[in-house]
Amino acid sequence: MKTLVKSLMLMAVSATLLSSGCMPYSTGPTEIGVRTVKWAPSGGKGVQEKKYEPGSTFFFVPFITDWHTFDTRVQKLEMTAALDRGDRQGQDGLRFKTIDGNDIRLDVIISYRIDPDMGAMILQRVGTTDDELKDNIVRTIGRSKPRDIFGELKTEDFYQAKKRSEQAVKVREKLNDYLSAYGVIVTEVLLQDYKFTDAYQQAIEEKKIADQQVEKLRSERDAVEQEYITLVKEAEAEIAKIQAAADGEYERAKIEADAYYLQQERIAEATLAEAEAEAEGIRKVNEALSGSGSGQVVKLAIAEALKDKKIVMVPMGGGGLDVRSMDINQLLGLYGAKALAESGEKK
Repeated sequence: MKTLVKSLMLMAVSATLLSSGCMPYSTGPTEIGVRTVKWAPSGGKGVQEKKYEPGSTFFFVPFITDWHTFDTRVQKLEMTAALDRGDRQGQDGLRFKTIDGNDIRLDVIISYRIDPDMGAMILQRVGTTDDELKDNIVRTIGRSKPRDIFGELKTEDFYQAKKRSEQAVKVREKLNDYLSAYGVIVTEVLLQDYKFTDAYQQAIEEKKIADQQVEKLRSERDAVEQEYITLVKEAEAEIAKIQAAADGEYERAKIEADAYYLQQERIAEATLAEAEAEAEGIRKVNEALSGSGSGQVVKLAIAEALKDKKIVMVPMGGGGLDVRSMDINQLLGLYGAKALAESGEKK
């Protein structure tokens, strides 16, 4: 209902204005309008600085008013050698030389938009339509400055995406330095394709093949080297394992040897002590035998040796053989050997 009312009111206003001699002038959804007053009774003619917003309708007296519109959407200028696209047919790519002297053809897309606040200036200094703006300003400067900036690269630099992108950013910045004065804002510079001369292109292809072969050989070398490193590490691990086992065996043998040595040392010490004791006993016997009571000691030793032994003595007499049995203990008792032995023990 509101829309209907609004439309009716607009129609009424239009009818009123038409009856007074005014005509409607409109802008599209993405357009700005620029009005030129060709005659005014009180002055103020020429291109008006006022900005007429997108999607609007305005009423002016015809014959004394000129009306122009400019699109504010992002537009593009495509310069390419491809025959099925681009702003112009035929070989429209940028041709220039690299800094090291090789010929190259570069396909470039420049995306841009106009500054909505500079519509009046564009109409005054550049052109009356979007196409005139593109051809007179964007294309002219857009073919000149990129040649200079991309021409700073060496031939091999074009094979590196990072360097191409860095130069594209420089081109965008440089284009904005020049085009901003004409109400144009460059939003992006894209590189589509590049190509050298046929002879140089063939040399490049051959170099690519050679580089691929070199890379393949380098990869094979790296694989062999890695395999060698792996084998070395495995050998080192095996050596470490053997060495650890040998060290363990050595420590075990050393502990056993030390224990055996200690055991034998103790046995030797015991044997030595026993021998020393035995020697001391012999020395004392020798001392006893060499003294004044040695006879008694000998007798005592004989008594000890003959103790509890039965001895048969066969006396010889007169005219016949008298065989009698005698207890040696009794014999020793008769001679006082026992008493002598007791006397020795007291001493």
